[in-house]
Amino acid sequence: MINTEVFGIIFNIQKFSVHDGPGIRTTVFMKGCPLSCRWCSNAESINPMPEPGIIVERCTGCGICVSTCPEDAITINDGKITIDRSVCNSCERCIPSCPEEAITIYGKTVTVDEVFREVLKDRLFYSGSSGGITVSGGEPLGQPEFVIELFRNCKEEKIDTCLDTCGYASREVLKDVLRYTDNVLFDLKHMDIERHKEFTGVDNERIKENAAIVCKSGAEVLFRIPLIGGVNSDEDNIRETAEFIKSLGESNKVEILPYHRLGVGKYKMLGRDYSGKDFETPDEETIGKLKGIFEHYGIQCDVGR
Repeated sequence: MINTEVFGIIFNIQKFSVHDGPGIRTTVFMKGCPLSCRWCSNAESINPMPEPGIIVERCTGCGICVSTCPEDAITINDGKITIDRSVCNSCERCIPSCPEEAITIYGKTVTVDEVFREVLKDRLFYSGSSGGITVSGGEPLGQPEFVIELFRNCKEEKIDTCLDTCGYASREVLKDVLRYTDNVLFDLKHMDIERHKEFTGVDNERIKENAAIVCKSGAEVLFRIPLIGGVNSDEDNIRETAEFIKSLGESNKVEILPYHRLGVGKYKMLGRDYSGKDFETPDEETIGKLKGIFEHYGIQCDVGR
């Protein structure tokens, strides 16, 4: 039986996902992340609360939304609206008022039951592809009660579960979630503690400790490495990463995810600056060399999208 009193804040449910774990999956994206990776492509995932976004190209500056805002958070500047996010309470009254649909909301509060019903709709595709549900983010471990209740109900229905995590959480929370987890996608950003803190806002000690816990949990583990030119794409870091992963077990796998700029537009919609504009995507030769380092250590390594 589902606990109807457990709520979560999500920003998307993606059906027929084939990049977030084995088989065909439904991926649930949770709001909020304890890291502030400078290359993050999901600007809408960082803030744990719902927040408005402006599609500037659609805004005609008509001003209708200004009069509907009870907090006086919306103003018009240079013919376009701006939102004072220190005042906005995400009441969403401005959204239906806009004739051009220039305002959207990232994030909504949902019950486990609501999400579980969506997951069940595609169970036929899961069973035919060894797929299931993936909970991603943001950081799912920031909303553990929701994830545990969702995964628990999925396991009762024999639906495969996958946790996509940055690993920055208490060991107690992680262990509680792992009780209902079949697969883990575990991000590793950098092995050097100072570089890790410089580019993500936190050090990596807790992340390393939790990586060891995950590898002892019995779940299938895939380490995913966002490959950022000039940040973590040097051979020394990748060699140290390979040694670390190798020390955790013989069956662990790696997926390299080359840097891209596909999410830059979301920062503009949310009124934020994108701090990763100077990063580069490693070339094919570099990616091939780094892939070879993992393979030298006997670690299966694939290159993702």
